[in-house]
Amino acid sequence: MWKSPWARWGAMLGFALGGFFDGILLHQILQWHHLLSLVPGIDDLRLQVLWDGYFHLLMYVIALAGLVGLWRAQRRGAVDWGRPLAGAMLVGFGVWHSVDALLSHWLLGIHRIRIDSPNPLAWDVLWLAAFGIIPVVLGWRWLRRQGGSGGGMHNATVAMALLAAGTAGAGAWALTPPPGQDLTTVVFHPGAGPREVFAALDAVDGRLVWSDRAMGVVVMAVPKAQRWDLYRHGALLVSGSGAPAGCFNWSRI
Repeated sequence: MWKSPWARWGAMLGFALGGFFDGILLHQILQWHHLLSLVPGIDDLRLQVLWDGYFHLLMYVIALAGLVGLWRAQRRGAVDWGRPLAGAMLVGFGVWHSVDALLSHWLLGIHRIRIDSPNPLAWDVLWLAAFGIIPVVLGWRWLRRQGGSGGGMHNATVAMALLAAGTAGAGAWALTPPPGQDLTTVVFHPGAGPREVFAALDAVDGRLVWSDRAMGVVVMAVPKAQRWDLYRHGALLVSGSGAPAGCFNWSRI
């Protein structure tokens, strides 16, 4: 079955989707860790987010390769739509989480699922079972069922539409600031120091609440109407100003 090109390309696409699921949910929405959270010397939040971006770029490349491969297989009439293809994607999804657990969590130790947990191994094992082993087993069973049908294609289309709608809704929710508070997170350009940050605070009549060690990322209390003015004082990204700021938002699950 793995000799079929659609199975290999489908698994590759599922592998990339597993990486996106990990990066979007754990790095951005829940913010339980970043790609290099436990690497010594990389404690600048801007650098952590930069490497998260490189990781997502790699997932885009893998996903594009999978889509191109499936497109070519479809032109040859070789794609088995329905449960078998969904099974191949589930296998790839689970393989990503298995590789991530073994390589990133335990061999290299560059991050854990929850780095703030008193028992990170329990979270690693739970995540591996739920999103690694179970999808591989389920996908393998679906992959062995040959002969996709129009009904399977319809079900897959509906599932993808629901997934897209849910993702769009979650993104819109993550960009919505909570009512009744004036806190905003600001990312300043590389090289900005305390002098520039405090000058920006004075310019918008803001109050410093928190900052990382380099003062490249700060949380400040500032009136909503003044947030756009921060872009004139060295800010690259200001949450709650209408710019896509999902990585630096208030939202938690």
